[in-house]
Amino acid sequence: MAEAVNAYARGLGAARSGDAAGARREAERLAALRDSLATAKQGYWAEQAEIQRHAVLAWATRVEGKPEEALSLMRRAVELEDKTEKHPVTPGPIVPPRELLGDMLLEMGQPAEALAAFEASMKGEPDRFHSVAGAARAAELAGDGARARQHYARLLTIAPSADAERPELRRARAVLGR
Repeated sequence: MAEAVNAYARGLGAARSGDAAGARREAERLAALRDSLATAKQGYWAEQAEIQRHAVLAWATRVEGKPEEALSLMRRAVELEDKTEKHPVTPGPIVPPRELLGDMLLEMGQPAEALAAFEASMKGEPDRFHSVAGAARAAELAGDGARARQHYARLLTIAPSADAERPELRRARAVLGR
């Protein structure tokens, strides 16, 4: 599974850097790891690799200019994660699929839908900096000032000693007048 986490990170990094081919290579690696894990009777970890594969493919597809297909793949990753019971001895996901869905929707100019995705992500993975910042920005872009202020205030609460130059924190302070 450790190899799958690395492939997931490399795949997301490739896609987010515009390298769809590199992301697809990592998705193929995740498929091979999923199959190996299934053969080894490691069903939980095989499911995790499949969720990761879908997320990486979604972002690769987004880079290739196929937004509807990308959203479909990302929503499939979310569905798979929703059906998976969390293993009792594992940490949370490196990047939760719902958070990735929120990012994708925000990039596609769908802030209200992105807000819903970020807020749903925060239910399962509370106080993740990126999810809270994403929810704040999505709420702001959707015209929901009250929720934007609520999320920006939460962001400043969970990151009181963070690098003040982070753009998310600068935005939070500007919106809140701090």
